[in-house]
Order: sequence, then C-alpha cells, then structure tokens
Amino acid sequence: MTILVIEDSRLLRSAISRILVKAGYQVTAVGDGREGLNCAEATRPDLILLDMMLPTMEGTAVLRELKTNLLTKQIPVVVLSGLSQKNDRRLLADGASGYIEKSALDFDGDGSTLLAALQPLLGQGTHPAERMTGAARYGATA
Repeated sequence: MTILVIEDSRLLRSAISRILVKAGYQVTAVGDGREGLNCAEATRPDLILLDMMLPTMEGTAVLRELKTNLLTKQIPVVVLSGLSQKNDRRLLADGASGYIEKSALDFDGDGSTLLAALQPLLGQGTHPAERMTGAARYGATA
C-alpha cells in the first residue's frame, strides 16, 4: 500500500515516513500543497496524510481540490495538524476521512500511535466507505 505524506516540516516528514516505511508501506513525501496535488494525481496513493499549514497552497484548499478531482476524490485523506482543531467536523464535511493532532503522536517511540490511528483506514478486506471513519477524530478535542 502506498501513502502520500504532504507535510512542510522536513523533520516531521522524515519521522512520519520512517515510521510508515518501517511498517511496510511505500511512502512518497512532499513539502508543499501544489506538489502534493500533482503527486496525488500522478501516483494515486492508497492514503494521503495532509498537513493544514503548507507553503504554496493551504491544506484546506488542497483537500478541496483532491475531493473535486475525479482522479483523486476516492483517496482517503487524513488531516494532520499541530493545532487543536475546533473545526474538525468541517474538515470531515469537506471530505477528510480523519483528523489527527500531531501532539497526540509519539514520534520518538515506535510510531504505534500513528499506525493505530491509520489502521482502520488501511485495513485490508474492508470496503473503503467503512474504513473512512476509523481515524476520524484521533487526538482531536471536542
């Protein structure tokens, strides 16, 4: 399975990629919104991890474009944010499959927190519509 990571922080991009590769996923990681859109369309990954604060194009605009493009609209998108989201419902309404606060992830450990949050979306043998609620509010505050 392939995962596209769209994250502007080189350190976080590297940490997330390392965790996912170690878990057996193929990972492509890019640092800005426009590049992420181009990569998603060209490679059509199984899942996209999308930061909200990106150069060239903010994450909400990237999400909207991903969900209106016929080539990418079926790809589950999990939003990553360093901010406590009060509008996670809006992100889900805009097409995000889930939301994860970066502060809830343990990048120094084995990455099990990230993998556990993504597992429902990456579970094999499950219909995509059933997978989309698994990480919906991981780490989010009500």
